[in-house]
Amino acid sequence: MSQDIKLLRVKIFDELSKIVDPEINTSIVELELIDEVDINDSNVKVDLHLTSPFCPAVFGFKICQDVHDYLLKVDGVEDVKVNVSNHFMAEQINNQVNNSPNPNKINELPKKTD
Repeated sequence: MSQDIKLLRVKIFDELSKIVDPEINTSIVELELIDEVDINDSNVKVDLHLTSPFCPAVFGFKICQDVHDYLLKVDGVEDVKVNVSNHFMAEQINNQVNNSPNPNKINELPKKTD
């Protein structure tokens, strides 16, 4: 693994450790909810599971959206895909989160002119 990828991996896990499960107020890293982090150039894919298959959907969406948005703040990360695996609404969560805009690029959209 190159030194650049190792450094990026450290930055990614630093951000992931800031994300807490809103129901129990504990870091998702501490809870060991992260199954895999795959880095391919500036693209990151995070596989994770939630505390239970019937975790309230609002908490599942919040955790996954935070993973998406926090990692897009990391220098060197251009795209993030999140894959939650064990939730009864996994497909809906994955689709909504992975189709959400990059919050760091919202201001870069062209402004509508009249």
